[in-house]
Amino acid sequence: MTVSFPPGFLWGTATAAYQIEGAVGEGGRTPSIWDTFSHTPGKVENGDTGDVAVDHFHRRADDVRLMSELGVNAYRFSVSWPRVQPTGRGPAVQRGLDFYRALVDDLLDHGITPVLTLYHWDLPQELETAGGWPERDTAHRFADYARIVADALGDRVERWTTLNEPWCSAFLGYASGVHAPGRTEPVAALRAAHHLNLAHGLAAQTLRTALPARGQVSVSVNPSAVRARTDSEADLDARRRIDALANRVFTDPMLHGTYPADLLTDTEHLTDWSFVHADDLAVIRHPLDSLGINYYSPTVVSAATDSDGPRERKDGHGPAPHSPWPGADAVVFHRAPGDVTDMGWPVDPTGLHELLMRYTREAPRLPLVITENGAAYPDKPGADGTVHDPERIRYLHGHLSAVHRAMADGADVRGYFLWSLLDNFEWAYGYGKRFGAVYVDYDTQDRVPKSSARWYGELARTGVLPGC
Repeated sequence: MTVSFPPGFLWGTATAAYQIEGAVGEGGRTPSIWDTFSHTPGKVENGDTGDVAVDHFHRRADDVRLMSELGVNAYRFSVSWPRVQPTGRGPAVQRGLDFYRALVDDLLDHGITPVLTLYHWDLPQELETAGGWPERDTAHRFADYARIVADALGDRVERWTTLNEPWCSAFLGYASGVHAPGRTEPVAALRAAHHLNLAHGLAAQTLRTALPARGQVSVSVNPSAVRARTDSEADLDARRRIDALANRVFTDPMLHGTYPADLLTDTEHLTDWSFVHADDLAVIRHPLDSLGINYYSPTVVSAATDSDGPRERKDGHGPAPHSPWPGADAVVFHRAPGDVTDMGWPVDPTGLHELLMRYTREAPRLPLVITENGAAYPDKPGADGTVHDPERIRYLHGHLSAVHRAMADGADVRGYFLWSLLDNFEWAYGYGKRFGAVYVDYDTQDRVPKSSARWYGELARTGVLPGC
């Protein structure tokens, strides 16, 4: 059976500024929390940093031409906050904005729709020194930054995303400490979650006033398809707790203007949530034009028993000394069955279908976009210099089939963005994990499209899902 997607569907690739740009000291840019974190011994595998990354700052034009040659029609990128507003306060640095002006112009010249993300985890270090996301002022600084970028690019960029994966920013950054800024303070993580929600709402309001009427506002979350290991009452309650912390802490206020009552009860021994002010939820529940969904694998949980050992990280990469789940100490995480990627993440497209249908039910008139989906595999060039990655093609085929099934079941899905365009700096894993459709030789910066890039390009050009 032919699997076809509708005309006008966005077929894109996605990246993040700190992972690809490099040039961390050029054009007035100052350190972000990821510069500080990656230069702290022991925080990133092999001591890797994003100082050079894949040098996209200097190779921008070539990378856009590569996208055009592959056939994608959209590109989701993030703006580096410290590149355009180095301290997180005050006026913009025009040299920083000029890079993004040139990037957007290049994209438009090649018929590629720019999809701009304002925040993909690179908080200016000066704002973290002042307290970071646990402090309310950071949300207001973010709204000011949103105004700067909108004023500079709003005439050419129609699709705007406020935040990428606020769960990671709050709970990996401030609870488990495996991401920047590396703090291990459960209450700070809950405060950060709220102030990220508030930052989203304030920025969305700002964008509405600063952009032309055609401007579209979204946010990208990384909801978990949370599954109980058994149907026991204890395991189902473990699922409820993690669903609140992984999903509803963000989507309930954004979509419904409330925080989950069970989340407040689960965490009342940690905080009284007095950092939520009277009008905050009305601000956070700003109307969206679409909801971005990032998905990689499902989450399987159970209630802890006396025989359970150390808790696993969310990423399944081994025991972590600090949990990213405040108020859920009695929950154990298990790896789902089946094949895994190079990250150790299970391959399970049914989780993506599950999430698309969930948010179709929760917000039936809100379009959905898959803003990240992809897999890391240990890709290497063959003797002839080509890079074949059949595992990634199978992964993409399975997940795109799940997207098509969801659309047939009533989900209003408008686009799909492959993570990622290029092999790059993979956060705390350094350069050891390759998510790219394009292979990057980190010594020479040469780009080699993998077989998955050609496969995906055919899909983008035709709208018909190729075989695998």
